[in-house]
Order: sequence, then structure tokens, then C-alpha cells
Amino acid sequence: MNEYKKIELVVGMFVLIGVMSIIWLAAELGQVGGLGKQGYAVKAVFEDAGGVRKGSDVMLAGVIVGKVASVSLLNNEEAEMLFIINDGVLIAIDATVSIRTKGLIGERFARVNQGSEEEYLMDGDEFEDTESPLNIEDMISKYIFSGETP
Repeated sequence: MNEYKKIELVVGMFVLIGVMSIIWLAAELGQVGGLGKQGYAVKAVFEDAGGVRKGSDVMLAGVIVGKVASVSLLNNEEAEMLFIINDGVLIAIDATVSIRTKGLIGERFARVNQGSEEEYLMDGDEFEDTESPLNIEDMISKYIFSGETP
């Protein structure tokens, strides 16, 4: 009977280690409860959010450097985005941010174009220059309803 309890104890330990590993992995990948990567917050205001949502990527030079923490309506006319930028990533104060698409019809993301200044954005700062996405539907409707012929 004593041998049976040792086997149960070993199996129980393996199950406990497995469950703890799954919880850690979920917290790390999902960045749940502050256990994931930390960073600093910066804001940007756009005329149009263009389909960017909470959790969308923020990229600099083709590398993911942060996530979109929130997208909200500002003054009933503009979209305000809060980005969480990974610690160690320095973005110049004159950097610009634009909304882009991964591929032809892929998901939207925020692309940061690094500036040339030696000063960097800090926690709570705001991008001065933003570029809203190009809306193909608006361009087509403008062309169709303009009455002009090529």
C-alpha cells in the first residue's frame, strides 16, 4: 500500500506542474493581469481609426514593439488610441504614426515611422503627427459620383 501512495504522489506532482505551466503560459502569451510584458503608454489621435482595435499590433521597422491598449471616440469626431510600447523601445518625439494593413486585405495595425530628434516619447506623451488610413470606398464613391469622365 505504501508503494501505491508514492505513485499517487508522483503523479499528483506531475499534474500540478502541468497545470501551473499552462497557467503561466496563458498569462505570458495573453499578458493577463499585469503578468505579461510591461511598457509605457503613449497616445495618438486620428481622424479615422480605420479598423484598428484593442490588441492590434504597433510596429516599428517591421517589428512588433507594442500593442493598442484602447481605441475610443474623442469629442464625437476623432479616434484616440492608447498604445503600450515595450520597455527599451525608444521613439523620437517627432515620430509619426499611421494606420496600415497587413497584406492586401489583412488586419490593421499602427506603424510608427521613427523621427530624427534625440529626445524620446515618455509615458503619457502623445504623437504630434498621425496619418489616418486611406479609405478606398470613399475614393471610389467620390469618383463615381463626381460626374467626371476620364
